[in-house]
Amino acid sequence: MPTYTPGETAEKTGFSLDTLRYYERIGLLAGIARTAGGQRVFDDDDVAWLGILRCLRDTGMPIAQMRRYADLSRDASTVTERRELLEDHDADISRRIDELILQRAHIREKIRYYRSVEVPVGEE
Repeated sequence: MPTYTPGETAEKTGFSLDTLRYYERIGLLAGIARTAGGQRVFDDDDVAWLGILRCLRDTGMPIAQMRRYADLSRDASTVTERRELLEDHDADISRRIDELILQRAHIREKIRYYRSVEVPVGEE
């Protein structure tokens, strides 16, 4: 299995080196291999896990819930809890999408209003 330096992993995942270190420190990344010199070495499984973390973060999951998900993922007997956690997060995403749709409609109405009262350039 290929391995990646922290820099390569940061490039592949879009996470900064600081974020990778932080995620390891708080337990979102566990079991990261190290070289004899102590440098982190990531593999494809680590990159895939970081892809899941990226999705959770980008969809607004709080760090505490991400940590809970990571902890649960280390125990094969927690499939139900993981599913429930993701279902709750999905419901939160749906609520936020609904709110954004309403807010977007409000903004679009403002845009329509401004277009209706706008004076064309040169007719001032």
